Amino acid sequence: MNPQASELIEKIRQQFDFGPYPRIPLEKSPKDDANSLFVHNLVTPYYRRYRRVIDTKDKLILDAGCGTGYKSLCLAIANPGAKVVGVDISEESVKLARQRLQHHGFNNAEFHAIDIENLPALGLQFDYINCDEVLYLFPDITVGLRAMKAVLNPQGIIRSNLHSYMQRMIYFRAQKVCKLMGLMDDNPTDMEMEIVTETMRSLKDGVDLKARGWNPAFEGEDSKEQILMNYLFQGDKGFTIPDLFNLLRQADLEFFSMVNWRHWDITDLFKDSDDLPVFWAMGLSETSIETRLHLFELLHPVHRLLDFWCTHSNQPEPPTAVDDWEEADWRNAQVSLHPQLRTAKFKQDLIDGLTNHKPFEISSYIMAPALAPVFIGHTIAACILKLWEAPQTVMALVQHWLQIQPINPITLAPLTEADALHEVSQFVNQLEAFLYVLPEPSH
Repeated sequence: MNPQASELIEKIRQQFDFGPYPRIPLEKSPKDDANSLFVHNLVTPYYRRYRRVIDTKDKLILDAGCGTGYKSLCLAIANPGAKVVGVDISEESVKLARQRLQHHGFNNAEFHAIDIENLPALGLQFDYINCDEVLYLFPDITVGLRAMKAVLNPQGIIRSNLHSYMQRMIYFRAQKVCKLMGLMDDNPTDMEMEIVTETMRSLKDGVDLKARGWNPAFEGEDSKEQILMNYLFQGDKGFTIPDLFNLLRQADLEFFSMVNWRHWDITDLFKDSDDLPVFWAMGLSETSIETRLHLFELLHPVHRLLDFWCTHSNQPEPPTAVDDWEEADWRNAQVSLHPQLRTAKFKQDLIDGLTNHKPFEISSYIMAPALAPVFIGHTIAACILKLWEAPQTVMALVQHWLQIQPINPITLAPLTEADALHEVSQFVNQLEAFLYVLPEPSH
């Protein structure tokens, strides 16, 4: 590592020793944050890539750049039976991470104050690596990616992210102002943060940087953290989708999904996603996922993070997408409920909805993959209740469907098995798009 890069890393280390991140109270738990647990559950990305439901028991998970351990706690809660290992360059952050996991009763976790580049020294191979809000700080991003790749199991998955250059441009401008003012020559302290606050208060409201880049939250309870992580963030950089894909190619890693994949669909940017202009409909059908994502960020740069999942390159192609299943595939498939929906409240609410014959808003329990509320009818809810008990074969759901709805409500003719299979496969396919249910081909 060259002297300039080493100096920057040392500044970053000092910054996080001074202000360990995130500043979340030790006693706070994400156990009721279903959206966060959904993202951090290994089942979610593993199914996205391999279309299999994985058991998290005995899996080894790395939180690379764990900070004060809040995401480590989330990983531990979301993945029952897994062991979590956290690493961070800040010794002060690591101390807080150890305390946090112990406070919440997780003894099967360990933390190390080491650089991500030194991960191979741990002598461990991981099934899942979470590297959240860290990678963009590396002087050379590929160094971090290759270090994680070196300790990743053959079918393991990496979740990481980069700051979006287009969405975050206003803060990069603010950081340049702070550098020119000399506020980032050394590790920023309370004095530099107060100068930033005083400067922004003194500017006219119509000044572009203040109008677009100053948030009332920067003067609230968490103002120090907000100013540090936006205006005085040492090593902060922005990237585009082509940058991301180029970096993955250099590290010999394969992109397979954005973490919030349903929020990156370019067709959703049009008034009628089912009736695109002919030029766009023809063009998009032939474009790569990289191009589609880049078009999205050019048209609508709303995502602060380019948040992605990747794995080793040259992996076997995933099984056939559920959209393309034939009848034989459905007849031999099994369906599971996403584990983050297997809560007592979800079950009781399902029962209440069935009792009252009311539509059930399944997205209210995990909103992360949905763009709008997702409702299901009481007949589908009855099948979901069956899945709450245990995974079911599709044909078992078909027989359950025939018991619940034995006749066609329009013709009053008896419902055939073929009709029931069509209806069950249709609702499973629709809910699979959100990963609320997880159909698997026969093993």
